[in-house]
Amino acid sequence: MQIMYSAEIAAIRQAPSFTKPVVALESTIITHGMPYPQNLQVAHEVEDVVRQSGAVPATIAVLDGVLHVGLDPDQLTYLAKAQNVAKVSRADMTFVMAQGRTGATTVAATMIAAHAAGIEVFATGGIGGVHRGAELTFDISADLRELALTPVTVVAAGAKAILDIPKTMEVLETYGVPVIAFGQDVMPAFWSATSDISAPLRSDSAAEITSGLRARQALGLTGGQLIANPVPKADEISAEEIGPMIELALHEATSQGITAKAVTPFLLSRIFELTAGKSLATNIALVKNNAKLAAKIAKSCHDLPKI
Repeated sequence: MQIMYSAEIAAIRQAPSFTKPVVALESTIITHGMPYPQNLQVAHEVEDVVRQSGAVPATIAVLDGVLHVGLDPDQLTYLAKAQNVAKVSRADMTFVMAQGRTGATTVAATMIAAHAAGIEVFATGGIGGVHRGAELTFDISADLRELALTPVTVVAAGAKAILDIPKTMEVLETYGVPVIAFGQDVMPAFWSATSDISAPLRSDSAAEITSGLRARQALGLTGGQLIANPVPKADEISAEEIGPMIELALHEATSQGITAKAVTPFLLSRIFELTAGKSLATNIALVKNNAKLAAKIAKSCHDLPKI
């Protein structure tokens, strides 16, 4: 697979080992999360958080059929303005590339690209998971299987709250994916810092997360790990407040026959309306918070290289 690197990422990779810690960033938040120019501003802000936290950001996307790891300012602007951008995952990323199209990477696709580039840590907003009603639709995100396959540490604010989080946790357990809540004993729920779901594992430091990662590698265990990082309390929407809105949006999606890849964008858009924009503000805050923690983990991984 041909990969194009930004000048900064290429320089880091030229040495026998990475000379600086790097954090991968997805691109669907740019193309499918908000309109231009807000999407471009947020993309720059998230990259700035990574830099201020001591690491180098590598935003990942497919541009005109070429997989890019690290985007320069002109490429970031091009992506932010692009129309009809594909949302690519494991199943369709290479076909979109073969067609010469532009695609934004989901969690699964970003993990694949990050691993191919030698990047160990990836920051996102929330992972996909098991959709509500999956016992009838079998609608389960490819993100979960990717976490079982690809050795990348993913920092997220848990699974998106529109999903069936208990079932998502069961699938992750079945796949043998370590799910580690950062700084608390319960799972975060994306817009909400806490939930009533106990965390399988807890860690309070980036160094401990890295030590666990290196131990997995020493045993030859495959797959990645999910770091569930709660949104800052000052920015959260409580589960009591947003819960009824999620239920209403889910009901509307079902009644309108919205299915497959169209479900999540519809739900996020509808919840944005129901919260009068607060859900997006919280989403931006949690992405930045995840980028900050991911940079700390990347620095720790850089200081404790693979054996």
